[in-house]
Amino acid sequence: MKRVTKLFTFTALLMGTFIAANAQMTDVSRGVRLGIGLNGGITEKNSPFKNGYGADLRLDFQLMKNVAITATGGYTRLTRENGGDDYDFIPAKGGIKVYPLTATGFYALGEIGAGFGIKKDSKTSLLWSGGIGYEWIKGLDISTRYEAYSQDSASSTYVPYNGQFALRLAYAFKL
Repeated sequence: MKRVTKLFTFTALLMGTFIAANAQMTDVSRGVRLGIGLNGGITEKNSPFKNGYGADLRLDFQLMKNVAITATGGYTRLTRENGGDDYDFIPAKGGIKVYPLTATGFYALGEIGAGFGIKKDSKTSLLWSGGIGYEWIKGLDISTRYEAYSQDSASSTYVPYNGQFALRLAYAFKL
């Protein structure tokens, strides 16, 4: 739990610093954006995995001034704590991004999808995540999330239920 508290505290401080330094956001028109991100996280306390890392692409399609739908895909690896097989998968998720304060880049995001196992006999997992973040007009995007995985019991990497607390650093540009 200490690791999770430290991660969220660090993220909140970092986001607060950037928000304070860039408080003026003049253009709230987001349109269609493509983001390229790097992810790093720590797993739940009772997990057989130690940490996770990966990369992703995220498409945002603005529906209204304060609502966008997302499509995210990439690569994620959860590393085992005591040897054994790591869990490598390709996440494919769809979701909704809401900007509760329309004059700023602060957002809340919820996604659901599938994690397609890469290793032999590794099955598909159900994924869901929720988090918060901040994006700047110039493209920088920082967010934190909790992401959960529910695997098929026939999978070679089976863990009944698992999750990670992750930090995402990304750059997004308009299409």
